[in-house]
Amino acid sequence: MTSITTKDGTEIFYKDWGPKDATPIMFHHGWPLSADDWDNQMMFFLEKGYRVIAHDRRGHGRSTQAWTGNDMDTYAADVAELTDALDLKGAIHVGHSTGGGEVARYVARAKPGRVAKAVLVSAVPPIMVKSDKNPGGLGIEVFDGLRKALLENRAQFYLDVPTGPFYGFNRPGANVSQGTIENWWRQGMMGGAKAQYDCIKVFSETDFTEDLKSIEVPTLVMHGDDDQIVPYADSAPLSVKLLKHGTLKTYAGFPHGMPTTNAAEINADILAFVRG
Repeated sequence: MTSITTKDGTEIFYKDWGPKDATPIMFHHGWPLSADDWDNQMMFFLEKGYRVIAHDRRGHGRSTQAWTGNDMDTYAADVAELTDALDLKGAIHVGHSTGGGEVARYVARAKPGRVAKAVLVSAVPPIMVKSDKNPGGLGIEVFDGLRKALLENRAQFYLDVPTGPFYGFNRPGANVSQGTIENWWRQGMMGGAKAQYDCIKVFSETDFTEDLKSIEVPTLVMHGDDDQIVPYADSAPLSVKLLKHGTLKTYAGFPHGMPTTNAAEINADILAFVRG
């Protein structure tokens, strides 16, 4: 396995495919998944001549099941260590859901020359939880419910999420894929329960407002308006307003997991942005 060991001793697994001198595209997965969630995109961009990289966040997939460091600052620091180790320059960083938050935090702090563009897909910024400053957010009881379900029966919970809202398979007429559901379950169960439990707080309560304001590179924000996990109105349109060079692409009827369910459209639009 290819991995790096971070300063605190955590092993971060990663995939690195394609010519080392090609433009690098790095993919950041959502909760509670792994680098495997990007297989479709990695194969697509590999065939287009790009160098493609994806890692398993600490506590997820094949990385160390760390019980500490499960916070957004450490996630971003892990990415910085990996990009330093691979010496990525002029990279495009693509993040889905929690991975979109990771991209925002990393890109806002990245060393000069490391990042050329960013893509936030169905992403959690600016902040998910409801508060006086964010009245349109989701109540804390929603996230408490996720924590309760994880503690009571993680295996069943990780079947219920992809079977229902994640891919929109609970919508009338949905084209349900059992393989997609089982692959979500497989990825989720590979990771550590403690890290995944902690990550619920990370993706729901981390405020990315200042990160978004600090990003200097062109950023594409992609979101489906039928996202049942990260509601559209309180995420993508607000993020674009905070970005200096942001572009919003809204997809009518697309679900949270649209990189999987609508891969052809998502891949084509990311490619156009990368080439543009």
